[in-house]
Amino acid sequence: MEILYRDNAILVCVKPAGVLSTDEPDGVPALLRQQLGADAPALRTVHRLDRVVGGLMVLGCGAEAASALSRQIREGSFGKEYLAVVHGETPAAGSLRDLMWRDKARKMSFVVPEPGKDVQEALLDYRTLGRARELSLVRIRLHTGRTHQIRCQFAAHGWPLAGERKYDTREDPWPLALWSARLRFRHPATGEEMNFRLPPPEAEPWSLFPDTGSFE
Repeated sequence: MEILYRDNAILVCVKPAGVLSTDEPDGVPALLRQQLGADAPALRTVHRLDRVVGGLMVLGCGAEAASALSRQIREGSFGKEYLAVVHGETPAAGSLRDLMWRDKARKMSFVVPEPGKDVQEALLDYRTLGRARELSLVRIRLHTGRTHQIRCQFAAHGWPLAGERKYDTREDPWPLALWSARLRFRHPATGEEMNFRLPPPEAEPWSLFPDTGSFE
């Protein structure tokens, strides 16, 4: 697994699509411990990515660092940006604010019309970076972290992600086109602003768009 940055408090890596982000056998922390061997720190997860999603992920090296990063996520000062390729023509920019409910039995999330038990608000902003073959490339900034939020919300608004198997019925020839592309947070030990960016793989559908690195 590619490690982009590491010190005594944090480790930033590239999570491969298809690998669990949680701390269990064959998950990111376990694989990193195997890779680092005796040099492995006490890695702890602070945020999750769906198994089918790849890209940037930060882990805390020890309970104190992980707690500080988790606090930033709760307070809304931890920035997460994604790139996605979606079906349809999205507006130049916009926000999606919905109520979402998680069906644990079906392991799916749904946009619902009114408040209720276990219903939570889901909010994100997006900007369209390009269009090709009836697809749109969008940059997404999450303000809440609901399970399957991006996949569920875009599908509910008529723009399912390319390669989607759970929230869309079409059979695309690609894996899910969702990528963790940027992380911004304060270093838990020094307070320094940390900013990591990573372009998506050079394969379709990403390669259909000339610019996948715009983060202005």
